[in-house]
Order: sequence, then C-alpha cells, then structure tokens
Amino acid sequence: MNVGIIVFPGSNCDRDVAMVTRDLLHLPTRMVWHEESDLSELDLVILPGGFSYGDYLRCGAIARFSAAMQAAVQHAERGGLVLGICNGFQVLTEVGLLPGALMRNRDLHFVCDRVPLRVERTDLPYTQQYQHGQVITLPIAHGEGCYYADTQTLAELEANRQVLFRYCTADGQLTAVGNPNGSLSNIAGICNRQGNVLGMMPHPERAADPMLGSTDGVPLFAGIVSAALSAAAHR
Repeated sequence: MNVGIIVFPGSNCDRDVAMVTRDLLHLPTRMVWHEESDLSELDLVILPGGFSYGDYLRCGAIARFSAAMQAAVQHAERGGLVLGICNGFQVLTEVGLLPGALMRNRDLHFVCDRVPLRVERTDLPYTQQYQHGQVITLPIAHGEGCYYADTQTLAELEANRQVLFRYCTADGQLTAVGNPNGSLSNIAGICNRQGNVLGMMPHPERAADPMLGSTDGVPLFAGIVSAALSAAAHR
C-alpha cells in the first residue's frame, strides 16, 4: 500500500504523519510537494495539518488550487482513499470533496488539548478497528475548527451516516461541555457519501506512539491498511 502526504508551504504535521505510516506501520510513504500532479501510484493520499500557504484569505482557500490538490480530487473521484487532518479537513471542504466549512472556534481562541471523541460508524476502512460508540482520546490544535453547515446539509450528513466522529464527554455524552469549539452537532470528523474521503479536526497521528501517552489513533491507520490488504487479496 503506497501512501502520499501532500506538503504545502506551511504544512507542519507532514513528518508526524510520515512517522506513523512509514516508521510505525512500515508503509511505502512519499512526501508529495504541492506542485506535483502525478499521484497515480498512490493508494492513500493524506492532507496533513498546519497552515497551508500561511492560511491567507482563509484556511485552505489557496491550497485548493495547487496541482497536487487537483490530482487528489481526481484520486478521490476514482475511489481512492483521501484523509484530511485539521488543516487538511479545511482544504477538503474548500475544494468541495466534503460539505460544510470550518469556522473560528466558538470562543475565538486557539484550542490545544486532548479531547474525547465518540466513534459513530465502524463499517469504513478508517473506523473498522474501533467499536461503535467507543470513546477515544485524540489531540486537537486549531483556531478554526468549528464545523458549520446549513440545516439541509446537516440533515443529509445524518441521513447518510457521514458523521464518523463527534466531540463528547469522557462518558460519551454529546453536550456543550464536551464540545471544545462549538461545532454543530458536535461534529469532529465526516466522510463523503462514498466513504473514501475523511476529514477530521483531531490529530490521530499525534496519538500513535506509546511515548506520546496514547495510541488511540493507531486503529484508524491500521484499519486503512487492513482494508487495502483485504481488497488486494480479493483481486
């Protein structure tokens, strides 16, 4: 399984992701500069966290026009896996691969913390190694992580089971207290209707090594690998 991590000017979590895919999971991993346009050999494209293009205009607004991002859109349209983390989630909404938008946090402050998340769906590669309703803990670090969508879009997300992660309390309750940024419906991560594109504000790559105090992010990456191996075995 070949992994590509798109590196935009201002990306700062690209090496963190590579540490997981290349060093912990031993997957062939390539750093993809934003000007590249050939992603044909990749199975999984990851858009890392950071401040692509300095977050000028707004988060992800310029990254959507990069050659690598246009190639990532084509990759997704062919059914390829795409994972956007934090700034990567913002880019996915800007380019239209995911609905909605990420706005300034509820209290207009940058939030850096470890937060509980409830797993809402487990039949996709990204979540198949979690349990439905399981509460995991992942780090967050963002100033514009408040998920917003209009009423119709929110209803469609719910009807199509596109919400994969929600912010919650330690015992799994969906309350304002467990919502660190004011995201509507406590949304922390969503997928597209086909289930091959995931965007999430929390950082699973920062919870993948016991030395960091948590490995709750490992099942997300391991699930992708398992799905790829299963697909290859049935070809």
